[in-house]
Amino acid sequence: MGAATITRVEEQVGPNDSVAGHFLPDLDRARFEPHFDWLVPTHYDPVHDRLITSNHSWLIRTDDLTILLDTCAGNHKERPWLPRFHQLNVPFLERLEAAGAKPQDIDIVLCTHLHADHVGWNTRLENGRWVPTFPNARYLFSRIENEAWDPEVGNRRQENPGRACMYDDSVLPVIQAGQAQLLEGLHEITGALRVEPTPGHTPGHVVLKLLEEGGGAVFCGDTIHHPIQVCEPDWSTRFCGDPVLARVSRRKVLEHCAEQRSLLFPTHFAAPHVAAVDRAGEGRYRPRFVHCC
Repeated sequence: MGAATITRVEEQVGPNDSVAGHFLPDLDRARFEPHFDWLVPTHYDPVHDRLITSNHSWLIRTDDLTILLDTCAGNHKERPWLPRFHQLNVPFLERLEAAGAKPQDIDIVLCTHLHADHVGWNTRLENGRWVPTFPNARYLFSRIENEAWDPEVGNRRQENPGRACMYDDSVLPVIQAGQAQLLEGLHEITGALRVEPTPGHTPGHVVLKLLEEGGGAVFCGDTIHHPIQVCEPDWSTRFCGDPVLARVSRRKVLEHCAEQRSLLFPTHFAAPHVAAVDRAGEGRYRPRFVHCC
């Protein structure tokens, strides 16, 4: 796209751990079922009532920078409360190299937020210690997000030991290594790459916009988690900390894509992973999938 080359690096794809109505608490079956003609079988399994999602990173290369956006769940991470991400052993780094980048080639790691499935490959296990996977990278994430997850604030470590474990193995090591850059508000990486806040899913969630004349792209993280949310933007997931604010951010992203003809690059859409956003009436949208990666 313009001066950037974008490659998807997959960690895994498959059904969610819970039924659709649990994952999307506002799901209305009467409005959901008319979409089965395009949701089934790639994005929804009606036999087991499971939404199907991918977990992948986006490798973005320009003439000057190599950026990895969101780093999936990671290998050897203790996540018993998230069976899909517990103690993985997948060839993610080999897939990254096949896509054209070794860990030492990454200049920037951007985490849209600090959920476990977006920070896992921030670190790798080396001689019993978690160390940054990308030794030459600046790791970018929101200061608000970091403050929301830091387990040393208040009684968070005792109240939510799982979150503390995730922070300790996947976030804290990059801070201690001096590789973290905490962002506040809008942040320009280059004139064509801009980080913007989209709070709701988490307090400091951000998206990355690739600004190109006549189009561009939005790497939306979990602002839009599943394709049905393009059609039903008021359906937040059970992981959205502030479902109402998440809806506002989701609609802003969708309106930007529809208005500017920007492609949507989510972190969790199953194949073909990328979509244009078309208008479907006042305040309504529909995805038009793009087979490009």
